[in-house]
Amino acid sequence: MILQLKNVRKSYGEKENKVEVLKGIDLEVEKGEFCVLLGPSGSGKSTLLNIIGGIDTADSGEILIREKEMTSLNEKELTRYRRDHLGYIFQMYNLIPDLTVRENIEVGAYLSKDPLDVDELIAVLGLKEHSRKTPHQLSGGQQQRTSIGRAIVKNPDILLCDEPTGALDYATSKEILKLIETVNQKYGNTVIMVTHNNAIKDMADLVVQLRDGQIQKQYRNAKKIPAAELEW
Repeated sequence: MILQLKNVRKSYGEKENKVEVLKGIDLEVEKGEFCVLLGPSGSGKSTLLNIIGGIDTADSGEILIREKEMTSLNEKELTRYRRDHLGYIFQMYNLIPDLTVRENIEVGAYLSKDPLDVDELIAVLGLKEHSRKTPHQLSGGQQQRTSIGRAIVKNPDILLCDEPTGALDYATSKEILKLIETVNQKYGNTVIMVTHNNAIKDMADLVVQLRDGQIQKQYRNAKKIPAAELEW
């Protein structure tokens, strides 16, 4: 078991303005699984992802990564945890504009004790011909591929994806999903992806459907559909 959440709760505001965003989340994710957090806006899925990623903190409950309790860590320990164990892919690419594709990916490698081979990864990402270009010379899909490379080159235990196809067109979204699928299968990193796109659940090992801060339903797909065959 790589990730366990036990009765995780989170609220914002105080007294009459208090809003409970997560209302007791229990979740277990196995090493190497592709997990999709699915739900409408306001369901709590991005808050949950941010808590797993150490970007936000839970009010109560337990979060264990590789059986290590995370909620008791101080800021320095939390920073080390994020650096050593997590990779992040966001809807916005957040690339460094003056660096090339290769250099942006190498930024991630510098943060790791055991990085993946940069040349091999660039080839897997389909960016070999673009490795010397800067972000403004790339399409949206190529920029997202670069941001995936920066996250995965660290060889993180868990790859956190927050609506990674949200700013992309249909065809490019399919390409990015196929790439994340390839990364999951080739390198064995656990993937946790937030999405509101219902079709993406069919390519996941574990589907977690949230509504109003609670897990409405969770199940494992007996037969996954490859990303290339998804339709929406």
